[in-house]
This record gives sequence, structure tokens and C-alpha cells, in this order.
Amino acid sequence: MSQPFRIGIAGLGTVGAGVVKILQKNAESIEKRAGRPIEIVAVSARNKSRDRGVDLSSYDWVDHTPDLAAYEGIDAIVEVIGGSEGTAADLVRASLKNARHVVTANKALLAHDGYELAQLADEKGACLMYEAAVAGGVPIIKALREGLAANEIKSIYGILNGTCNYILTTMRQTGRDFNDVLKEAQAAGYAEADPAFDIDGIDAAHKLCILAAIAFGVKPDFDSLTIEGIRHINSTDIAYATEFGYRIKLLGVARRENGKILQVMEPCLVPIESPMGIIDDVYNAVYVEGDFVETPLFTGKGAGQGPTASSVVADLIDLARGHRLPAFGIPAKELKDAVWADPGETVNSYYLRLMVIDRAGVIADVSAILRDQNISIEGLVQRGRAPGQPVPVIITTHETRHADMAAACDLIEKLDCCVEKPRLMVIEEL
Repeated sequence: MSQPFRIGIAGLGTVGAGVVKILQKNAESIEKRAGRPIEIVAVSARNKSRDRGVDLSSYDWVDHTPDLAAYEGIDAIVEVIGGSEGTAADLVRASLKNARHVVTANKALLAHDGYELAQLADEKGACLMYEAAVAGGVPIIKALREGLAANEIKSIYGILNGTCNYILTTMRQTGRDFNDVLKEAQAAGYAEADPAFDIDGIDAAHKLCILAAIAFGVKPDFDSLTIEGIRHINSTDIAYATEFGYRIKLLGVARRENGKILQVMEPCLVPIESPMGIIDDVYNAVYVEGDFVETPLFTGKGAGQGPTASSVVADLIDLARGHRLPAFGIPAKELKDAVWADPGETVNSYYLRLMVIDRAGVIADVSAILRDQNISIEGLVQRGRAPGQPVPVIITTHETRHADMAAACDLIEKLDCCVEKPRLMVIEEL
């Protein structure tokens, strides 16, 4: 029998326990695919006594997690603790310095420090693998690094957070507002007690940052991302988007634009029957356009024990059979500093929601501001009468610069008839 591929696992929460479960249950088929057994040698987590639903008795328990990096006889470390700092980061760095392969689901660490870690991995002859860090069980990292490697990538569009997609889907299906649906998502386990990381777009932005680095051969640069979440979206937006033939999605966009690269995470309106418009509930989806291929949609559940642990084990199988790739598809020394596009210079059509006092002259004042900013109105809707009371006014525009739309919103907000901040979303005609 071939020498086993020996691993240590740091973190035994949902994903870590799932990795153990898969390696135990499917040991025979995994050995055939890997060409040798994959053997868990040691594990580490904060609480040794907790029942995780898997048998850990045959593995060494390491009390001090960073010690796994130098544990004797281990070929690879699985890091599923999470977080861009602290124990997870220390363990990954120490493991790579010891020429140990690392398999991680840690998107935050990769988005912030991926370039440094890729350099370290190359220097030490180790591999940094992270299929589980983006879109759970959807093999989009492998697709970009391998299946689409012959292409110059033009653009990537992604729904990369299942919590946000679930909330937006439920709002549309039930007519309820954001806060009500968020509480339901928390009760169902789709959203954390503190949901900010998801609903403010940070989680999805980490993933987009990683995809952009692979797609365009650039250093991951999270600080250059423009990020907006979904807190401000209400049932009025959902209803009017549907009426106009659109769905609202938290959409990651990374594309080449006039020699520069745009990377933005924000809620957008997309056509109902578009590849992104049909993705509902907790599902993720990624669409990639190359110069020689326009790919079908990559879609699946973006989180959860099974999908994420499955991706971790897929990376382990690759390592066990000797499959080696640079972290971002090319050697770290070849990654370039991206020239990032200014979102203010991008040109799109827009959806604009205003809440204004219902009185004569309001529409004329708003229209004058849009005219002065060179913005052409495509459609305008105000239904019903409520003299002296706030009413919604919905405007869609023809293509215009984002900077002009932002300037117009600032001016409209200053009108004494405007009772809340104008809400602006891009219309992406995918």
C-alpha cells in the first residue's frame, strides 16, 4: 500500500467535523481517487470535551493549536478555524514556513494576506489550497485555476453570500421587510446573531477579492474593493424591481474596463430570467466570461457542513496524488499590482428610490437636478396621492456615470421635500 497522506485538522466546528465525517465515511473511495489513504493524525480545537458527532478517539489531541504546524509526520494542515488574525493566521504562516501544505476555508485571511502567504508557499515549496473559501461546494477556484486557464478572463459576476440571497428571496416571496426576514434567517440558522459580516457585504467581498486575484493575475487587494450591503433594501424596492422585470441581488462584479479592473460588491437589479436572476434562497452562483469561452453558470449551496467540507477534502485528494499549483494560479512573483478602476467613472443604468412629500413641484425639482447632472430619465413611477405625506418615487435612468448619479443624489437629499436618503442601485443587464 502507498504511504498514507497524513493530516492535522485545526478547528472542529461545523466544517472541521464535516471533514472528519467525510474522511471516515468515504475512506475507501477517497483512497482510490487519491492513490493512497488520507489519514488524520492529530486534531485541535478549543473544547476537547464537546460532542461533535464524530469519533475522534483514534487521533492525537493537540491542546495548543499552533503546535500542529510542527507536528511530527504531518504532510498537510487543514485550517478551519477562521479569521484574518490570531490562531488561524499564526497556524497557516507557521505551517507554510515548515514546508507543510495548507488547506483552508479562511476567505478573510486570503483576502487580506493572500499575497504574502502565496509568496511564502512558493518559497518553501508548499501548497496553499482553498477551494472551500469561496462558494462552499461550488468548485469555482479549480475552474478558474485549471479549467479556464487557457483564457484571458473578461469578467466575473457572483452571488457569493447565501444569507443575503435567502433574505432577498424571502422578502420577494412574502412581501415582508428586511428586519423581519433577518430575524427569521437568524432563527433558521442562516444568519449569525451578529449578521453584519454577511448583510454588510464583507463576507462576499472577501470571496470576490480572491476570485479577482486568480482571474486577472493580480495581488489580492481587499482595501480597493467598493462594498455596500443590503440593509437599506425594503419591500418597496423588491416590489418595483419585480414590476420592472428585475430581481435584486447582492452581486459581486470583477471585470476589465478600459485597461483597468473594476471590483465592486453591491446590491444590483438583474433581469429576472438572467443567470443571476434565477438563483434563489441560500444558493451561490458565479458566472465567468473568458475570451475563448463563455461558461455556463457555476451554482450550488455556498455554505454548510457538507458542501464546505467536501471542498476541503477535494483539495486534500489533489495534494495526496501530487497535484501542485501556485496559490493564485501563477507564481506569486508574477502577480501584479492591479490598476483599479474608479467606480465613479463607470457607466450604468440606475434604479433610484426617493421618499418625498407629496406636493406640487417636487417632480420638477428632482427632474431639474437630474437634467443638470446630464442624467436621462428612462422611467418614473409615483402612484396614488397623499397630499402633504411622504410617498415613494421610483426613477430608472439611461446609462450615465456613477459620479453624476452620486452628485444628483446628494443634491436631491438636500431638497426640503426629501424625507430620507435617496437609495441608488445599479441595473446590470446580464
